[in-house]
Amino acid sequence: MSESKLAGQFFDAAIGLLERVRDEEGARIAEAGTAIAEAVATGHRLFAFGAGHSSLPAQDVVYRAGGLALMNFLAVPGTAGVDVMPATLGSALERVDGLAGAVLDSSPASDGDVLVVISLSGRNALPVEMAMNARALGLTVIGVTSVAYAAETRSRHVSGTFLKDHCDIVLDSKIAVGDAELTADGIDAPFAPASTVVTSAIMQAVMAAAAGELAARGVEPPLLRSGNVDGGHEWNGRVMREYGDRIFFRH
Repeated sequence: MSESKLAGQFFDAAIGLLERVRDEEGARIAEAGTAIAEAVATGHRLFAFGAGHSSLPAQDVVYRAGGLALMNFLAVPGTAGVDVMPATLGSALERVDGLAGAVLDSSPASDGDVLVVISLSGRNALPVEMAMNARALGLTVIGVTSVAYAAETRSRHVSGTFLKDHCDIVLDSKIAVGDAELTADGIDAPFAPASTVVTSAIMQAVMAAAAGELAARGVEPPLLRSGNVDGGHEWNGRVMREYGDRIFFRH
């Protein structure tokens, strides 16, 4: 099979997943956007968390041109990227009990805030406890996960539960267990993961819904502009000053 045909098959698979999410998760994405807009309009804070490759869609909505300035990345040291050495340490930390509670207790997150927890499998202790503890603190929790994992795998948390069991709103990415869209003769393992493409699209769709909801309420969405367009720095400076008490990536 030619390389170009495989590349095309990946695009087809990703587009198919995006269409499924658009059609099947649209109402819940709008609900998540409303929850975020409510937090912005009522003076609360926004946070996003993900570990390993699930951190990428979380980081993608933080300090982002065209995105909400109030979205903060809730970082767990050692789990937010492949720059940690060894890279396998991040995967191991996802299974550590109690880590999420320590992170939340030392964070500015509090009652009335919104936390988006991203975990493809939703089965490890860190995302499960992050959602559990956040709800106990009074946060609204939005989970972005593949619900298929809860049906086809076992939880690694002592409770036997998954991320989806501890969220106010669940957004299903529709990613198949194993996160590999393609197989081919001569290639022993399945390949071409699509979770980052789809989950990032979900996150941006939620942000778009939130911006629309804020505008409908007569609230100017606190959006950032690109620093590479004229006037961008001035615009962003105004937004940062106005909402500085809810923006934590500057401190």
